[in-house]
Amino acid sequence: MDTSLTLLSGGTEIPADRDAAARDLLGLTAAALASPDLAGGVTPTLEKLVRDTAAVGSAYFQTDTRALTYRVRAASGEMPQTAGMQAVAAHGLPADTPLMRALERAQAPLFFDDTRRSPETQGFPELGVASVAAAPVRSADGRLLGAFLMHTFEPHVWQTHEATLFSMVCGTVAALAGRLAAEEEARAAREAALRALGLALEARDRETQGHTDRVTGLATRFARRLGWTDAACETLRWGAYLHDIGKIAVPDAVLLKPGRLDPEEWTVMRSHVHAGVRFAQALNFLPSGALAVIQDHHERWDGSGYPRSLAGEQISLQGRLFALCDVYDALTSDRPYRAAWTHEQTTRELRSLSGIHFDPGLVEAFIALTETLPDSGPRDPQD
Repeated sequence: MDTSLTLLSGGTEIPADRDAAARDLLGLTAAALASPDLAGGVTPTLEKLVRDTAAVGSAYFQTDTRALTYRVRAASGEMPQTAGMQAVAAHGLPADTPLMRALERAQAPLFFDDTRRSPETQGFPELGVASVAAAPVRSADGRLLGAFLMHTFEPHVWQTHEATLFSMVCGTVAALAGRLAAEEEARAAREAALRALGLALEARDRETQGHTDRVTGLATRFARRLGWTDAACETLRWGAYLHDIGKIAVPDAVLLKPGRLDPEEWTVMRSHVHAGVRFAQALNFLPSGALAVIQDHHERWDGSGYPRSLAGEQISLQGRLFALCDVYDALTSDRPYRAAWTHEQTTRELRSLSGIHFDPGLVEAFIALTETLPDSGPRDPQD
């Protein structure tokens, strides 16, 4: 039997300290359970594989159905310094790679002592990988979501204790990795739906074409510059997509009026905040920080904003941050009734409103960010 395709068996090199092995496995499981994201959940497993086997490097690849590839989501140890491996790191393994096709059919990890000898590892010698082990990660319905891989730079006969360890830790963590991957897919689907809602409003309000993506990308970049976590940035993005969604409830006669609004019409226009909050609250997965963007981005530092006339730090940080981004994009974008302001005009206006409209602790940091922005063109909302 070709042992390169089967789990090695028949040896006695199982770790002598079963208690230690059990503790390690529990530790890896706990890390995966506690991690808020997939990369953080699987990295301890990758590190253990490099530490306790002959592998010089390991990685977790996850499917990207849009690009028909498996992308590197986490890695540990050394990677080959070849042009091919650099391309894999940047763009992923093609979904039709023979090894990934083999994993689609595999019920257990696969071990290849010499990648030159197996059709399943076609292409790996050119990457600089001489031996490889691969374990599939599946969804609840059996679909291949990704794979754990570990490798060496020289041909290597995978030993029984290495195969046992790889099968044990990958088999346990794979289920958790599958859950985290499924959760990421669900979050991505939710984010796409929220963005679609924001774009639907743009289709109605023709003056603001591109505003949703621009202001969401700007807010995300500002939050990252301030050191916000990935989770906090995601929450901000979700609120940004929906920041003016309540305008769906505003009549066309008011929303699309070309001239100034009279006091009664302004009352109707301002009601979009309450309508937006009600709408967003019906989406029970929306975090409170996202709701804060919708509710607070028309508040002003001096208390003269709406809908609640909050002042200073009574206004959520999400609302204070987003207000700067919203006004900046509005002023630097063309409107039917005026040309876009220059960057210099806009930053002068922001400074003049520091401590009046905007949080004075954020204005200069925001202006510093805008100095690094391209002059024009859409921004990736997740950039």
